[in-house]
Amino acid sequence: MSTTAIVVSIAIGLACAAQAVAPDETSRRKLHRPEVIQGYPCAETYAWFYPDGHLKRCTVSQETAFGEIKVPSGSIVELLPDGRPDYAMMAHDLLVLDLDCSGGGPLGPSEGAMTTLYPSGKFKACFLAKDQVVQGVPCAHGGILQAIAHRDVPVELYENGRLKSCLLTADYAGRHNGDRFLQGP
Repeated sequence: MSTTAIVVSIAIGLACAAQAVAPDETSRRKLHRPEVIQGYPCAETYAWFYPDGHLKRCTVSQETAFGEIKVPSGSIVELLPDGRPDYAMMAHDLLVLDLDCSGGGPLGPSEGAMTTLYPSGKFKACFLAKDQVVQGVPCAHGGILQAIAHRDVPVELYENGRLKSCLLTADYAGRHNGDRFLQGP
């Protein structure tokens, strides 16, 4: 099987998994029209709920504030049981806090490009859509194709906004191109 066929198979599997019913602790409901649920404009598709009825996941029907970021229409948002933001799978690439975060693809946002948040709503991590210098550090893009090649390190920030880690695209601070860069808060 060719690398392209493997990538397509994995992408389709991820897309199907994202649309499947979540584990037993949640339930799924088909929305027959766009609906605002707990302040989130959910699109006419499926929404997942925790046992207590609180929203767990939906696809947003319009640009939506999600923690300290704004996610574009068509993105999937995932909430913690207490309603705080957990992560989003962006409908398309998006500039978030000067980071060119990867999103979506031919099969939609469920291809695995996740942007994660701390429970406070502050940005935590994303895969870059392209190589980028982040706070002076040369960081690599990443995502599903890089995960297959074992280059699956997102750019991660501490809650205070300082760079925590990334995969290097050049030698930097005694580390080599391709190494994981990690620094303290």
